Amino acid sequence: MNFEAVQKHCMEIYESALVWIPKNSLIRKTYIADVSRVPKVILGLSDLWGPAELILQNGSMVRSVAFSQDGSQVVSGSNDKTVRIWNVTTGEVEAELKGHTDWVRSVAFSQDGSRVVSGSYDKTVRIWNVTTGEVEAELKGHTHWVTSVAFSQDGSQVVSGSGDETVRIWNVMTGEVEAELKGHTDWMNSVAFSQDGSRVVSGSNDKMVRIWNVTTGKVEAELKGHTKRVWCVALSQDSSRVVSGSSDKTVRIWNVTTGKVEAELKGHTDEVNSVAFSQDGSRVVSGSNDKTVRIWNVTTGKVEAELKGHSDRVMSIAFWKDGSRVVSGSEDQTVRIWNVMMGKVEAELKGHTDPVRSVAFSHDGSRVVSGSDDKTVRIWNVMMGEVEAELKQGCSGNRMPDLYPVSYSSQRPEKKKWRS
Repeated sequence: MNFEAVQKHCMEIYESALVWIPKNSLIRKTYIADVSRVPKVILGLSDLWGPAELILQNGSMVRSVAFSQDGSQVVSGSNDKTVRIWNVTTGEVEAELKGHTDWVRSVAFSQDGSRVVSGSYDKTVRIWNVTTGEVEAELKGHTHWVTSVAFSQDGSQVVSGSGDETVRIWNVMTGEVEAELKGHTDWMNSVAFSQDGSRVVSGSNDKMVRIWNVTTGKVEAELKGHTKRVWCVALSQDSSRVVSGSSDKTVRIWNVTTGKVEAELKGHTDEVNSVAFSQDGSRVVSGSNDKTVRIWNVTTGKVEAELKGHSDRVMSIAFWKDGSRVVSGSEDQTVRIWNVMMGKVEAELKGHTDPVRSVAFSHDGSRVVSGSDDKTVRIWNVMMGEVEAELKQGCSGNRMPDLYPVSYSSQRPEKKKWRS
């Protein structure tokens, strides 16, 4: 086949593709005038592309998702005991990481994207090599479920929190425990590293938030004030403040240096499941069982926006790095992207058929990833989700209430008993 024939054949394929492009698509508006021979579809053609770029069939309930720093990969942890690394462009599984013997509750990428860490109800933490798909270290020591894991910024350490009431700091290269942080008297729900890696913060069912010195393994501050369990904690980018969310319906902002509460943020009418700082530290966002997302001014302690629209509990939230948008995932099966300045929803992303447990922005803000009980991971195009009027009708310490045992006593049952 000569060049002219190849060119003609490609044009025929190109023209045929235009038949099925949504009516209001930019591609159709740009090129349809140049192509006169394409047939018309009279009925059934959608106005716009759906906002979901990829639907990744996971095979089991997805409990945690995260983007790599460069946005090229997504990692997911699932009830089928596996960790999966997905290619964002192709939607293919690049690695299925097997080894855990129980549900995977928490996953994270290292900053350079070379490793993934996972925490499981099998009481272990695993560090995986992203390139080879092999486990580099199986970190044993916890005596109960591992509920939360995170990498330090430089990737040299991992922190884990567990139902055994301890926080552990692990050396990534050696796989050894560098510090076992004891002091909490109940289940651990959320752990995080400070940006400089010098501190770890933890939130627990004992109503306490603790700040730990990574070098000494000693507690620097015991933050008292919440009257019920602490579900979620996060550190500001400059590590000067901690934010916590609790079953007592409040959000608290703490001064890391003094250990004092700077603001008690009241307004939610039910438990707070997820909190996060904006990158510049000027705002905090919170998601609650009261079905709302709230944006708070850190300096004044006042609510700047109460974002309403979800019809069920908000389980997971995240800021985009410039603080202009928030994404939220809910038990109402939707993901929402909110404009922070306007206090309005920009996109209601529908498609999941079960509760959405985990959401995150890509580093460049162009995509959102969500994980759901419907056994899928979805990657959404943020720009597609913003367009046209129909979207105006209506986006990590994250809590998973349906996974929490009925008993909170020190004699926790070995078998899983779930609260409905």
